[in-house]
Amino acid sequence: MTATTSTAPTPSTAELDALRTAIARDLPSYLADLERLVDIDCGSYTPIGVDEVGRWVASFLADLGAEIETRPDPAGRLGATVVATFRGRQGAPRVLLIGHMDTVFDPGTAAERPFRIDDGIATGPGVTDMKSGLLAGLYALKAMIGERGGVPFERLVFVANPDEEIGSPTSTAHIRELAAGVDVALVLECARANGDIVSARKGFIDLRITVNGRAAHAGVEPEKGRSAILEAARIVRALHDLNGRWPGVTVNVGQISGGTRPNVVAERCVLAIDMRATAREALDAVDAEIRRIAEATSIPDVTVEFERVGGWWPMEKLERSGRLVEHAQGVARALGFEVADTSTGGASDANTTSGMGVPSLDGLGPIGGNDHAPTEYLEVDSIVPRTTMLAGLLLAIAADPEVAAWRLERDAGE
Repeated sequence: MTATTSTAPTPSTAELDALRTAIARDLPSYLADLERLVDIDCGSYTPIGVDEVGRWVASFLADLGAEIETRPDPAGRLGATVVATFRGRQGAPRVLLIGHMDTVFDPGTAAERPFRIDDGIATGPGVTDMKSGLLAGLYALKAMIGERGGVPFERLVFVANPDEEIGSPTSTAHIRELAAGVDVALVLECARANGDIVSARKGFIDLRITVNGRAAHAGVEPEKGRSAILEAARIVRALHDLNGRWPGVTVNVGQISGGTRPNVVAERCVLAIDMRATAREALDAVDAEIRRIAEATSIPDVTVEFERVGGWWPMEKLERSGRLVEHAQGVARALGFEVADTSTGGASDANTTSGMGVPSLDGLGPIGGNDHAPTEYLEVDSIVPRTTMLAGLLLAIAADPEVAAWRLERDAGE
């Protein structure tokens, strides 16, 4: 691995001023586009709305000169993944940008609480997670291309995916395919509420445990029954006791479903489990322990089954990802503010790219908070400086000889 040996270059003051001016000029358009996207019901399981957002994103990127490819969900249940490719100078770095189009909200939410701005705070479903981050990527590209007359990369690929909020089940394969050929991945989730960008994320496994017992009349012959709920109760208590056993590990049984009637010994019980860890080894360890606990049944004749519904490996801060943090901090400083990097418990598509060994950075959108809640908000005053930082970060990556060296090193190993 190439060590970081030189100071990360920063675009000139004139370049950053030009980017900031262009983005500030476009702020009314950005806000109008934000209102349009927020007011579309586009939960992960609302493909009509997600695809409406996708068509709009594809049109925006096509107007900037990208080649557009739409990749539908083979099962037809979810929206399509939009892949936009810009081509530039041969031998320059290759970059992947990722922003998701879906939200966690049900149909009707946009009508119940549409986009609005009060005292510099924008609200509405998905305003932070992640319509504003998606737009930051689009408007950063628009400003950069406008100033440079094109992209300063051999290839820049923008992925707008339809299913991040449910673990990217259809788009992960596309992201992995595209990430295999790039030097850097930038994910456009919004910054933390304190302004931090994200260099590390917990990984998670979404696990279902089904406990199978035996039904019987609870009043007449309960001894013939084998209560799946009683066995599940043992498992739940033991799983929650795992919290704190390993640094950075959390385990939560978030949903329980079982039984049919009060007078029937429960034949079946299903536990929905979220386990998270900061390191892959710890995630493997807690997964194995959960399975061991569940399989050590205390009631005769009871059995358990496991189903892994989804998951991401942790986004661990790679050495080369630290170089990207240096770039972001240098650009922010030149723009007049400071930015720190942090780790967070939530997962994103950066977990996929980082897990592949691709230097990755996340949390590059504007500042907001209360994701997934009715109180979700965006600080409007953060849009211009954070979008300018993103555009400047792209220029810094393009000009960094160390990123070029990563490319040469990777190509030599193929």
